[in-house]
Amino acid sequence: AMAGEGSTFRLRCSLLGHGQDVRGLTRGLFPEGSFVSVSRDRTARLWAPDGLNRGFTEMHCMSGHSNFVSCVCIIPPSELYPRGLIATGGNDHNICIFTVDNSAPLYVLKGHKNTVCSLSSGKFGTLLSGSWDTTAKVWLNDRCMMTLQGHTAAIWAVKILPEQGLMLTGSADKTIKLWKAGRCERTFTGHEDCVRGLAILSEMEFLSCANDASVRRWQISGECLQVYYGHTNYIYSISVFPRCKDFVTTGEDRSLRIWKQGECAQTIRLPAQSVWCCCVLDNGDIVVGASDGIIRVFTESLERTASAEEIQAFENELAQASIDPKTGDLGDINADDLPGREHLKDPGTRDGQTRLIKDNGKVEAYQWSVSEGRWIKIGDVVGSSGATQQTSGKVLFEGK
Repeated sequence: AMAGEGSTFRLRCSLLGHGQDVRGLTRGLFPEGSFVSVSRDRTARLWAPDGLNRGFTEMHCMSGHSNFVSCVCIIPPSELYPRGLIATGGNDHNICIFTVDNSAPLYVLKGHKNTVCSLSSGKFGTLLSGSWDTTAKVWLNDRCMMTLQGHTAAIWAVKILPEQGLMLTGSADKTIKLWKAGRCERTFTGHEDCVRGLAILSEMEFLSCANDASVRRWQISGECLQVYYGHTNYIYSISVFPRCKDFVTTGEDRSLRIWKQGECAQTIRLPAQSVWCCCVLDNGDIVVGASDGIIRVFTESLERTASAEEIQAFENELAQASIDPKTGDLGDINADDLPGREHLKDPGTRDGQTRLIKDNGKVEAYQWSVSEGRWIKIGDVVGSSGATQQTSGKVLFEGK
C-alpha cells in the first residue's frame, strides 16, 4: 500500500466558540476523550465528546487572565484533586490553576516578569513554566521552588521528562537545555532559528520543532539522531501519537502534517495562515487550533468522520482562502510561467504536493491527495501584481 493509503485523516468536526486565535491545546483527563483549548480571547475552554461521537460540547469556559492566554497543560490527579487540575499561562505574566468544574481560578501563580508561553507537568504536582523573561520556573502547588536561568532569549517550550528531576527548555536563542535538579546539564545546538516546541518520545529521546522549518529527533545524551523536513515556514507545535514514535506538527505554512515512520505521510491545509497548536487524543484523533479561532478535529476513524456536507463545506472554505505569495508557503511563484487548468489532469506524485495553475488571469493553488486521488484546491494566490514578482528573501522548499 502507498503511504497514507487506508489510514488517512479526515475532518471529524469544526468547533466554534473562541473569539480569537486558538493558541494552545492539551488533551484532558476528565471527562474521558476531552481536551482544553486556550485563546487570545482570554479564555480557556474544556471540550468533551458528545454522545453521538462525532463532535464535542463545550463543558465550560474558564476566565482568570487579564490578557491573551498562550499555553495550557493538565496537572495529573492527586488525593486532593482526584480529577486533576488545568494550568494556563498568559500575556499577563500569570499562571492560573483551575479545577475541571469551575470557571474561576483556584489560585494564580505570580513570579514571571513577562508572558508565560509554555507549561508542562510532572509527577507529584510539579509544574514547569517557560517565559519570555528568559527563565523557566518550577512550581509545586502554589509555590515557586526554583528558577532555571541560562537562556539568553525567550523560552518558547518546556517539558518535564519521565525520569525524575530531568527537564527540557527550548528557546528563541536557538538552543535546547537539559536541566537536572535545577542545574543545566547539557545544551543541544543545531536548530538555526528559535525553538518553538518540544515533545517526549521516551526516557531517552525527544523531538523539537523550530522557526527553521525543521523537526529534530534527539537523544538525551546530546546527539541529534534525525532531521525532518517538510514544512515551508515556522513550525509552532509538535505532538506525539500515543504508544508510538509517529507525530504531528503545525505551522505558519497553513498546514498540519502527519509524520509516520520518519516520513511526512499526510499534509492537511487549513483556511488560516497560522496553525498555532495541536494535540493528539487517546483515540489517535488530532485537534488543531488556528488564527481563525476555529478548533478542528481530524480522525482516521470512518465512524467519527464528518458528514459529506461538512467535508464539502470545509473544502469550500479552503478553496476560497487567499494565499499571500510573500509567505513563501508555495515556493517562488512566477505567474507568467504557470500552466493552465489542463495541468490538473496529471496526477501528483506524493501526498501534499502543491501545484499552481493560471486560469483567466487568476492564480489558484491545489494540493494532491493520495487517498482521494485528486487535486484539492487550497486557495487563490493573491499578490500585488498577480503574484508575478519573485517572493522576497529566502524561500524554503520542504524546509530547505
